[in-house]
Amino acid sequence: MAESKPRVLLVEDTRSLAVVYEQYLAQDGYEVLLADCGQQALAQLLASPPPVVLLDLELPDMSGMEILQQITEQQLPCSVVVITAHGSVDVAVEAMRLGAFDFLTKPFDGKRLCATAGNALKHQQLSSLVAQYRENFERSSFAGFIGASMPMQAVYRIIESAAPSKATVFITGESGTGKEVCAEAIHQCSPRREQPFIALNCAAIPHDLMESEIFGHVKGSFTGAQGDRKGAASLADGGTLFLDEICEMDLDLQSKLLRFIQTGTLQRVGSGKLETVDVRFVCATNRDPLVEVKAGRFREDLYYRLHVIPLSLPPLRERGEDILLLARDLLLRYAKEENKRFKDFDAEAVRVLLDYPWPGNVRELQNVVRNIVVLNDRELVSPEILPPPLNGSQGRMAPLLAATATDSPVQAASRAPIRPLWLVEKETIEQAIASCDGNIPKAAALLEISPSTIYRKKQGWEEAERG
Repeated sequence: MAESKPRVLLVEDTRSLAVVYEQYLAQDGYEVLLADCGQQALAQLLASPPPVVLLDLELPDMSGMEILQQITEQQLPCSVVVITAHGSVDVAVEAMRLGAFDFLTKPFDGKRLCATAGNALKHQQLSSLVAQYRENFERSSFAGFIGASMPMQAVYRIIESAAPSKATVFITGESGTGKEVCAEAIHQCSPRREQPFIALNCAAIPHDLMESEIFGHVKGSFTGAQGDRKGAASLADGGTLFLDEICEMDLDLQSKLLRFIQTGTLQRVGSGKLETVDVRFVCATNRDPLVEVKAGRFREDLYYRLHVIPLSLPPLRERGEDILLLARDLLLRYAKEENKRFKDFDAEAVRVLLDYPWPGNVRELQNVVRNIVVLNDRELVSPEILPPPLNGSQGRMAPLLAATATDSPVQAASRAPIRPLWLVEKETIEQAIASCDGNIPKAAALLEISPSTIYRKKQGWEEAERG
């Protein structure tokens, strides 16, 4: 079956030129759709947008810029090549800044026309592939994680790539970023998912008991050993052994762990018998392991044995809108558990959540939301029911306000009031849009930000007003 020809919408009101351009493009293998005015072009675009649009800027019923703006604002899957008369290059450059892919200045020959159309088609095909990739691979949740940010997409891809192998994964990240969740995700995505997942926190077990916890012991091997006991390594046989906070392990035990990793055999405390076990190692730390190696607190040979696939979990403050995804999921989950009415956060509470640096990461966010749900019962979370330190913004302003209380009436009257930063930003953007007669791409260029930033902020303001 023959492949369908790529479609091109040619918007040109001069009939003689349209016929010539159509012949050039048809000879190069394109299916050409014609439109001799703006309204006809818009109708075809909205009905079935073609991958390439050749757009004359001078049309009888409207400016080609208006059509370009419609394509950009509605995010139609088209690459636009604007056609302009000689001497109007500045206009064409402006069109490119507003979303056009390229421009042609009249007069031009068929070779130039077809080459430009071909480049525009390749650009649109690549854009479609990227969009398809995002749709298929960008996820808002994955194997116990919640998050759609780019840092988390990278984490998901590493987990999927590493999980099928037996290679050791070394997870780093601040406390509360979800290192155990990550280890469980690796296990659940691996061929070992039906076998045990055993987690051991090296910082939570006394040093003199750690060897027994990992390797087990036999009866009478030390005071209190009243019977034989399997360690975490034996319990994880066939599955995954997760050693959390591994940098807390004593150097003597590190050497025994290294031997276990190298040989796949272990000795219980007090036993002379070797046991063979098959485990996949995943380890984690909230420290910088190389700093620990240089300081002599972590064996260099063990580090290189374990640091096969490094995986760094981003702190919550670097995950953007993931904060809201997590907060809303936790709110609904805890509200169901506690039989409360909570449904969402109001606009002011959302701003507080996004502005807070979250030093305790996801664990701190869990505690905050649990506190809100347990101590209150309403549909919307507002700032006054946020627990400390999130509700301390007014308290931090108190010293400043107190300092100004001694000013004279004239000084107080002449000083401009302090206004929220988000409100100043909102008003500035709205004024820029109004000054550009509603042209968002132009306003964005003047503000030196991308149009997508304005669209995203406008959507956030509208959602906050509705909520």
